[in-house]
Amino acid sequence: MHHRLAPKEHHFRYGIFQFCLDLDELDTLSERLGFFSRNRRNLYRFNDSDHLPPQTPNGIPHPLSTKSSLLAWIASQGLPLPADTRVLLLTHCRVFGYIFNPVSFYFCLDAQDRPLCAVAEVGNTFGEQKPFLLGPEHFDGEGRFRRIVPKHFYVSPFSALDLAFDFKLRVPGEELDIHVDDREGDRPVLLTALTGRRVPLTDANLARLTLKYPLITLRVITLIHWHALKLWWKKVPWHRKAANPHLQQGVFNPHESPRNRP
Repeated sequence: MHHRLAPKEHHFRYGIFQFCLDLDELDTLSERLGFFSRNRRNLYRFNDSDHLPPQTPNGIPHPLSTKSSLLAWIASQGLPLPADTRVLLLTHCRVFGYIFNPVSFYFCLDAQDRPLCAVAEVGNTFGEQKPFLLGPEHFDGEGRFRRIVPKHFYVSPFSALDLAFDFKLRVPGEELDIHVDDREGDRPVLLTALTGRRVPLTDANLARLTLKYPLITLRVITLIHWHALKLWWKKVPWHRKAANPHLQQGVFNPHESPRNRP
Protein backbone atom coordinates (compact mmCIF):
# COMPACT_ATOMS: atom_id res chain seq x y z
CA MET A 1 0.00 0.00 0.00
CA HIS A 2 1.24 3.46 -0.95
CA HIS A 3 -0.71 6.53 0.14
CA ARG A 4 0.63 10.03 -0.56
CA LEU A 5 -1.07 12.63 1.64
CA ALA A 6 0.60 15.85 0.48
CA PRO A 7 0.94 18.04 -1.46
CA LYS A 8 -1.74 16.11 -3.38
CA GLU A 9 -3.35 12.83 -2.45
CA HIS A 10 -2.44 9.71 -4.41
CA HIS A 11 -3.14 6.14 -3.39
CA PHE A 12 -2.51 2.67 -4.80
CA ARG A 13 -2.33 -0.93 -3.61
CA TYR A 14 -0.84 -3.89 -5.48
CA GLY A 15 -0.19 -7.54 -4.76
CA ILE A 16 3.43 -8.75 -4.91
CA PHE A 17 5.58 -11.48 -3.41
CA GLN A 18 9.09 -11.34 -1.97
CA PHE A 19 11.69 -13.76 -0.67
CA CYS A 20 12.46 -13.99 3.04
CA LEU A 21 15.88 -15.68 3.09
CA ASP A 22 18.10 -16.91 5.88
CA LEU A 23 21.51 -15.82 4.58
CA ASP A 24 23.15 -18.93 6.05
CA GLU A 25 20.89 -21.14 3.91
CA LEU A 26 21.46 -19.61 0.47
CA ASP A 27 23.67 -22.40 -0.85
CA THR A 28 21.37 -25.09 0.57
CA LEU A 29 18.37 -23.46 -1.09
CA SER A 30 20.28 -23.18 -4.36
CA GLU A 31 20.95 -26.92 -4.28
CA ARG A 32 17.43 -27.91 -3.20
CA LEU A 33 15.35 -25.71 -5.51
CA GLY A 34 15.12 -25.95 -9.26
CA PHE A 35 13.92 -22.36 -9.82
CA PHE A 36 16.31 -20.56 -7.43
CA SER A 37 20.08 -20.15 -7.52
CA ARG A 38 22.79 -18.12 -5.84
CA ASN A 39 25.09 -16.14 -8.14
CA ARG A 40 24.22 -18.18 -11.23
CA ARG A 41 21.52 -18.04 -13.89
CA ASN A 42 18.05 -19.24 -13.07
CA LEU A 43 14.45 -18.09 -13.09
CA TYR A 44 15.09 -16.53 -9.66
CA ARG A 45 18.65 -15.61 -8.81
CA PHE A 46 20.10 -14.18 -5.62
CA ASN A 47 23.24 -12.17 -6.37
CA ASP A 48 25.45 -11.16 -3.44
CA SER A 49 26.64 -8.21 -5.54
CA ASP A 50 23.10 -6.76 -5.56
CA HIS A 51 23.35 -5.92 -1.85
CA LEU A 52 25.70 -3.78 0.22
CA PRO A 53 28.49 -3.37 -2.35
CA PRO A 54 32.08 -4.39 -1.56
CA GLN A 55 33.09 -0.86 -0.49
CA THR A 56 31.51 1.61 1.91
CA PRO A 57 31.52 5.35 1.12
CA ASN A 58 34.76 5.71 3.17
CA GLY A 59 36.51 3.07 1.06
CA ILE A 60 36.66 0.20 3.57
CA PRO A 61 36.77 -3.08 1.59
CA HIS A 62 34.15 -5.69 2.38
CA PRO A 63 34.00 -9.44 1.77
CA LEU A 64 31.82 -10.62 -1.07
CA SER A 65 29.05 -12.49 0.76
CA THR A 66 26.00 -10.44 1.64
CA LYS A 67 26.04 -11.57 5.27
CA SER A 68 29.71 -10.74 5.75
CA SER A 69 29.25 -7.35 4.08
CA LEU A 70 26.22 -6.62 6.23
CA LEU A 71 27.93 -7.54 9.52
CA ALA A 72 31.00 -5.51 8.52
CA TRP A 73 28.86 -2.46 7.75
CA ILE A 74 26.90 -2.80 11.01
CA ALA A 75 30.22 -3.03 12.90
CA SER A 76 31.39 0.16 11.14
CA GLN A 77 28.31 1.85 12.65
CA GLY A 78 29.49 0.93 16.14
CA LEU A 79 27.47 -2.26 16.64
CA PRO A 80 29.68 -5.35 16.29
CA LEU A 81 27.68 -8.58 16.10
CA PRO A 82 28.91 -12.17 16.55
CA ALA A 83 29.69 -14.20 13.42
CA ASP A 84 26.92 -16.69 14.30
CA THR A 85 24.26 -13.97 14.07
CA ARG A 86 21.30 -15.22 12.08
CA VAL A 87 20.23 -12.82 9.32
CA LEU A 88 16.86 -12.83 7.58
CA LEU A 89 16.62 -10.81 4.38
CA LEU A 90 13.30 -9.71 2.90
CA THR A 91 13.94 -8.79 -0.72
CA HIS A 92 13.31 -9.35 -4.41
CA CYS A 93 15.58 -11.70 -6.32
CA ARG A 94 16.56 -11.34 -9.96
CA VAL A 95 13.90 -12.58 -12.36
CA PHE A 96 15.42 -13.78 -15.66
CA GLY A 97 18.42 -11.65 -14.68
CA TYR A 98 16.58 -8.38 -13.95
CA ILE A 99 16.51 -6.82 -10.49
CA PHE A 100 15.06 -3.72 -8.89
CA ASN A 101 14.62 -3.44 -5.13
CA PRO A 102 12.95 -0.27 -3.81
CA VAL A 103 13.91 -1.48 -0.33
CA SER A 104 15.28 -4.65 1.25
CA PHE A 105 15.07 -5.41 4.96
CA TYR A 106 17.60 -7.31 7.07
CA PHE A 107 16.70 -8.65 10.50
CA CYS A 108 19.59 -9.81 12.71
CA LEU A 109 18.84 -12.38 15.42
CA ASP A 110 20.98 -14.02 18.10
CA ALA A 111 21.37 -17.77 18.65
CA GLN A 112 18.04 -17.82 20.54
CA ASP A 113 16.31 -15.88 17.70
CA ARG A 114 16.10 -12.73 19.82
CA PRO A 115 16.17 -9.56 17.67
CA LEU A 116 19.46 -7.66 17.70
CA CYS A 117 18.96 -5.02 15.02
CA ALA A 118 17.43 -4.36 11.62
CA VAL A 119 18.72 -2.65 8.47
CA ALA A 120 16.62 -1.07 5.72
CA GLU A 121 18.54 -0.98 2.42
CA VAL A 122 16.74 1.64 0.32
CA GLY A 123 17.35 1.80 -3.44
CA ASN A 124 16.44 4.22 -6.20
CA THR A 125 16.10 4.04 -9.97
CA PHE A 126 19.64 5.46 -10.41
CA GLY A 127 21.11 2.26 -8.96
CA GLU A 128 22.06 3.94 -5.69
CA GLN A 129 21.54 2.35 -2.29
CA LYS A 130 21.51 3.67 1.26
CA PRO A 131 21.32 1.47 4.38
CA PHE A 132 19.61 2.65 7.57
CA LEU A 133 20.40 0.95 10.88
CA LEU A 134 17.79 0.31 13.55
CA GLY A 135 19.73 -0.80 16.61
CA PRO A 136 18.71 -2.44 19.89
CA GLU A 137 17.73 0.96 21.28
CA HIS A 138 15.04 1.14 18.57
CA PHE A 139 13.43 -2.19 19.54
CA ASP A 140 10.15 -1.93 21.42
CA GLY A 141 10.34 -5.39 23.02
CA GLU A 142 7.23 -6.56 21.17
CA GLY A 143 8.83 -7.64 17.92
CA ARG A 144 9.08 -4.24 16.24
CA PHE A 145 11.92 -1.84 15.43
CA ARG A 146 10.95 1.85 15.21
CA ARG A 147 13.16 4.74 14.16
CA ILE A 148 12.61 8.20 12.68
CA VAL A 149 15.74 9.32 10.81
CA PRO A 150 16.59 12.03 8.21
CA LYS A 151 16.28 10.59 4.71
CA HIS A 152 19.09 12.50 2.94
CA PHE A 153 18.66 10.26 -0.08
CA TYR A 154 17.09 10.81 -3.49
CA VAL A 155 14.34 8.20 -3.70
CA SER A 156 11.62 9.95 -5.69
CA PRO A 157 11.60 13.22 -7.65
CA PHE A 158 8.30 13.96 -5.91
CA SER A 159 9.75 13.82 -2.37
CA ALA A 160 12.12 16.36 -0.83
CA LEU A 161 15.47 15.12 0.44
CA ASP A 162 15.11 16.81 3.84
CA LEU A 163 12.13 14.66 4.86
CA ALA A 164 12.52 11.91 7.48
CA PHE A 165 11.90 8.19 7.16
CA ASP A 166 9.68 6.69 9.86
CA PHE A 167 10.57 3.00 9.96
CA LYS A 168 8.25 0.56 11.76
CA LEU A 169 9.64 -2.91 11.08
CA ARG A 170 8.18 -6.00 12.70
CA VAL A 171 10.40 -9.09 12.60
CA PRO A 172 8.86 -11.45 10.01
CA GLY A 173 6.93 -14.42 11.34
CA GLU A 174 3.84 -16.07 9.96
CA GLU A 175 2.61 -12.58 9.06
CA LEU A 176 4.46 -9.64 7.54
CA ASP A 177 3.87 -6.12 8.90
CA ILE A 178 6.27 -3.41 7.72
CA HIS A 179 5.65 0.33 7.47
CA VAL A 180 7.95 3.02 6.06
CA ASP A 181 6.48 6.52 6.09
CA ASP A 182 7.82 9.91 4.99
CA ARG A 183 7.49 12.69 7.54
CA GLU A 184 7.83 16.45 7.28
CA GLY A 185 8.46 17.41 10.88
CA ASP A 186 5.64 15.87 12.90
CA ARG A 187 3.39 15.54 9.85
CA PRO A 188 3.25 12.32 7.77
CA VAL A 189 3.21 13.05 4.03
CA LEU A 190 3.53 9.53 2.61
CA LEU A 191 2.40 6.22 4.09
CA THR A 192 3.77 2.89 2.84
CA ALA A 193 2.86 -0.56 4.13
CA LEU A 194 4.03 -4.05 3.21
CA THR A 195 1.88 -6.83 4.61
CA GLY A 196 1.36 -10.49 3.82
CA ARG A 197 1.67 -14.04 5.04
CA ARG A 198 4.46 -16.58 4.87
CA VAL A 199 4.38 -19.59 2.54
CA PRO A 200 7.10 -22.26 2.29
CA LEU A 201 9.87 -21.69 -0.26
CA THR A 202 9.33 -24.59 -2.65
CA ASP A 203 9.47 -25.00 -6.41
CA ALA A 204 5.71 -25.56 -6.44
CA ASN A 205 5.04 -22.27 -4.66
CA LEU A 206 7.54 -20.43 -6.86
CA ALA A 207 5.77 -21.76 -9.96
CA ARG A 208 2.38 -20.74 -8.56
CA LEU A 209 3.55 -17.24 -7.61
CA THR A 210 5.28 -16.80 -10.95
CA LEU A 211 1.99 -17.44 -12.72
CA LYS A 212 0.16 -15.10 -10.35
CA TYR A 213 2.82 -12.34 -10.41
CA PRO A 214 4.87 -12.82 -13.60
CA LEU A 215 8.10 -10.84 -14.05
CA ILE A 216 7.63 -9.29 -10.61
CA THR A 217 10.76 -7.08 -10.63
CA LEU A 218 9.89 -5.69 -14.06
CA ARG A 219 6.34 -5.10 -12.81
CA VAL A 220 7.67 -3.12 -9.83
CA ILE A 221 9.83 -0.76 -11.90
CA THR A 222 7.06 -0.32 -14.50
CA LEU A 223 4.52 0.63 -11.83
CA ILE A 224 6.96 3.11 -10.29
CA HIS A 225 7.24 4.96 -13.60
CA TRP A 226 3.50 4.68 -14.26
CA HIS A 227 2.64 6.36 -10.97
CA ALA A 228 5.39 8.93 -11.45
CA LEU A 229 3.61 9.88 -14.68
CA LYS A 230 0.34 10.18 -12.78
CA LEU A 231 1.94 12.45 -10.16
CA TRP A 232 3.44 14.60 -12.91
CA TRP A 233 -0.01 14.79 -14.53
CA LYS A 234 -1.43 15.96 -11.17
CA LYS A 235 1.24 18.71 -11.20
CA VAL A 236 2.90 17.50 -8.00
CA PRO A 237 6.12 19.52 -7.54
CA TRP A 238 9.27 17.59 -8.34
CA HIS A 239 12.97 17.82 -7.44
CA ARG A 240 15.94 17.34 -9.77
CA LYS A 241 18.52 14.68 -8.89
CA ALA A 242 21.35 17.21 -9.37
CA ALA A 243 19.84 19.68 -6.91
CA ASN A 244 21.02 19.82 -3.27
CA PRO A 245 23.85 17.25 -3.50
CA HIS A 246 24.75 18.08 0.13
CA LEU A 247 21.51 16.38 1.17
CA GLN A 248 22.48 13.09 -0.53
CA GLN A 249 24.68 11.47 2.11
CA GLY A 250 26.06 8.00 2.86
CA VAL A 251 25.09 6.64 -0.56
CA PHE A 252 26.44 3.44 -2.09
CA ASN A 253 27.00 3.32 -5.89
CA PRO A 254 26.61 7.11 -6.24
CA HIS A 255 25.24 8.10 -9.61
CA GLU A 256 27.42 10.36 -11.70
CA SER A 257 25.78 12.40 -14.42
CA PRO A 258 27.73 12.79 -17.71
CA ARG A 259 28.12 16.54 -17.26
CA ASN A 260 29.90 16.01 -13.92
CA ARG A 261 32.45 13.53 -15.26
CA PRO A 262 36.03 14.79 -15.80
